[in-house]
Amino acid sequence: RRLNPNFIFQRAEGTVSQATFLNRQALYLRPDPARVIVRPFKPATEPRDLNPTDKTRANHIVERVLALDSEAAASQLADVLENFLGRHRNLLETFEARADEMEGALAAHGTFSKIQRQLIGAYFLNEYSFEASALFNPSIVPHPDQSGLPEGALRFVLSLRAVGEGHVSSLTFRAGTIGADGSISVDPTARLASSPRIGYRISGPVGDDVEVIFKPDEDISERIIFPVTESQSHGIEDARFVEFSDGGRKTYYATYTAYSGTAIRSELIETSDFMSFRMTPLQGAAARNKGMALFPRRIDGKYAMIARQDNENLYLIYSSDLYRWDGGEAILKPQFPWEFVQIGNCGSPIELDEGWLLLTHGVGPVRKYSIGAALLDKNDPSKVLARSREPLLRPEPSEREGYVPNVVYTCGAMRHNDQIILPYAVSDTFSNFATIKISSLMQAMRN
Repeated sequence: RRLNPNFIFQRAEGTVSQATFLNRQALYLRPDPARVIVRPFKPATEPRDLNPTDKTRANHIVERVLALDSEAAASQLADVLENFLGRHRNLLETFEARADEMEGALAAHGTFSKIQRQLIGAYFLNEYSFEASALFNPSIVPHPDQSGLPEGALRFVLSLRAVGEGHVSSLTFRAGTIGADGSISVDPTARLASSPRIGYRISGPVGDDVEVIFKPDEDISERIIFPVTESQSHGIEDARFVEFSDGGRKTYYATYTAYSGTAIRSELIETSDFMSFRMTPLQGAAARNKGMALFPRRIDGKYAMIARQDNENLYLIYSSDLYRWDGGEAILKPQFPWEFVQIGNCGSPIELDEGWLLLTHGVGPVRKYSIGAALLDKNDPSKVLARSREPLLRPEPSEREGYVPNVVYTCGAMRHNDQIILPYAVSDTFSNFATIKISSLMQAMRN
C-alpha cells in the first residue's frame, strides 16, 4: 500500500499512538566537571609603553622560575605532581612537551635543567573541565570491534558534544552494547581524559587539514578531540557520525560545525578505528552553513548529503567529490506548526526496506525543538513518501529545563534488528536514549 506523505500520529482508540512505538529509556549521561584535560595557558602580553625593551608576561614567568634555587625548584615540581599526577596520564611528559612549545619565550634565557623545563611547562598549562556545562547532541554508529558479543548483540560508539568554560565545544565518546532483546547499556566512563597528538597539519585553500592520533591503550571514553585549528577555535559542534560503506570498505565519517568565534562552516571527520581522525574543511556554497548529514552509501555512483544552507529548509545534494558541496534541491520545508520557524536534519538517513528514514528537528513557538521524521524514496531520495504531522519526540515536562530550555535534539540514530536506537539530548544539558519499533512506525505511516 502507498504511504501517506502527511501521516499523523493519532491518539484515538484503535489507532497507533506515539507511546506505542517510542520508548524513553533511563540511561542519563550527564556532564561531569571532574573530568579534565590540560590545555596550553597563554598569558596575555602586557600593554607596552614607549620602552621597546619591555618583556612579555611569559618572559617574566620564566625569569621567576629560574630565580628559584635547585632545591626550591625540585620541591615546587614535587608539589605540583602531588596535586595533579592522579588526574592525568604522563604528566611530566606533558610538562616537557609544553616547554618545547615555549621555545620562543625560553630562548633568551640560556640553558635549563630538566626540572626547570618541566616546572616551566607546568606554569604554561591549565586544567580545563571540558564537559562542565553540558554533554549533549549525541550520534550513534556500530563499533568497529564486534568481537566477543552474544548472538544478536551489537557494540556501538556514541559521540557527544561536550561544553566547558567559555562555551567551547569538544568531541567526546562512549561505548556500549545493544542486546539481542533491544536492551541498551553504556560502558563505564574512564576516570581520566586525554588529548591526541597531531599526526600532521597541511594548510589548504580554505584551512588546515589535520590528523589527530590517540594511543591504543586509552579507553574510547578517554579520547577528547578539542579544537586544534583557527576555524574550530571556539568549538567542534554537533558531529553527525555515519558508518559509510563503499565497495566493501567501511569508514566512519562525521560532518560537524567548526566555530571560530565569529564564523561557522561545515567540516568532515574521517576515521576507521576511532583512534586516528582526519579533520578536513568542506568546500562549496552548501558547506558555509551547519547541519549537513551524509548518506551511508553512494546513490547512483555519487555521494549524497542532506543540508540546510538557507537556515530554514532541507536540501538534497549530490557530489562526485566528498569534500565539495554545491547547489542542491529543496525537498522538505516547514509545513506544520511545530516546525514553522525552521527544520533541520537529525543525523544521516537510515536505510530501511521501505526507504530512507530521515529524522528531522522542527522549531516551533517559543523556539521549542521537537524531533520528527520523513521517509524518502530509496532510489530517488528527492521524493518524500511520508512525513510526520506531529513529532515523534518532544520535550516532556521533566525535560524542559536546562542550559537551553524546551529542546530535544539528536545528531544521529541507528537501526538494530527491528528497532531504531535514538540517543537524544535534553535542553542542551544531558543525554538519554529512546527506542522506536520500526514496524509500528511504518504502520503509523500507512493510510
